[in-house]
Amino acid sequence: MSMKPVHLIGVPLDLGAGRRGVDMGPSACRIAGIAPRIAQLGRAVIDTGDIATPIPETQEAVDPKKKYVREIAQVCERLYATAVRSLEAGALPLVLGGDHSLAAGSVAASAHWVRRSSAQPLGLIWVDAHGDMNTPESTTSGNVHGMPLAALLGNEPVELASIGVSPSVLPQHTVLVGIRNLDEREKSRIRESGVHVFTMKDIDRLGIATIAERAIALATAATGGLHVSFDMDVCDPSIAPGVGTPVKGGLDYREAHLLMELIADSGQLLALDLVEVNPTLDVRNATALLATELALSALGQNIL
Repeated sequence: MSMKPVHLIGVPLDLGAGRRGVDMGPSACRIAGIAPRIAQLGRAVIDTGDIATPIPETQEAVDPKKKYVREIAQVCERLYATAVRSLEAGALPLVLGGDHSLAAGSVAASAHWVRRSSAQPLGLIWVDAHGDMNTPESTTSGNVHGMPLAALLGNEPVELASIGVSPSVLPQHTVLVGIRNLDEREKSRIRESGVHVFTMKDIDRLGIATIAERAIALATAATGGLHVSFDMDVCDPSIAPGVGTPVKGGLDYREAHLLMELIADSGQLLALDLVEVNPTLDVRNATALLATELALSALGQNIL
């Protein structure tokens, strides 16, 4: 599993976000040299290009409680089909975003492939400052990038939840890491859902190594493999300024890398999302460079 070829899949999606700019995230990661740097690890790399994605100026946000949800679902369906083809070809899909709503397609693809290839469920580690478990009923913004995990667990919005087989993931195999900014109604939804949550308070108290090991153990127990969906806003804005929803007090440089290094050590990684890179808010492409470095750690780059 460790030397699977890597398929880069760009998803220039910013219909789900409240601020424009994450549509340029895939290009920023390519400029940061993600393909040649992965190739230096000895892996074959194929850049499959970008998934066709409309821009807000050509669309209408029909429902203010789930803005552009139909258009987002269409993009996620295309991503789902592309990622399934990569998995069937024996590759590891590395999805470059784009806002986090794209995970409704990428995670659903991994879940489909795992069920079909091993008859087991998928393990999911959701690395994010936010819970992304709002629904159209609970949201205060209507931004769909705050809803994909709810959809993957089989809830609303139905347009995303219906991609692949619903639910794509089960609460007992879903782990949130780095959480530090939740809506009040979302807190109740997360507590009631049964997912595992490690907040920044937990990381401060126990250390990232302990938390990462626990998260990996929970997500890989009785599952057929691991999908990691990594939102760059989980990192502290001091090292990742180019994100749309920065929150102080996030992972520092070594914490983020150790998490990815331990994921690589597990040998269970099937697919990886790197999302919410916003070059319009960045400084000298620092966030895309960090995303590239984190991808390398997840794919097995060692210090020694």
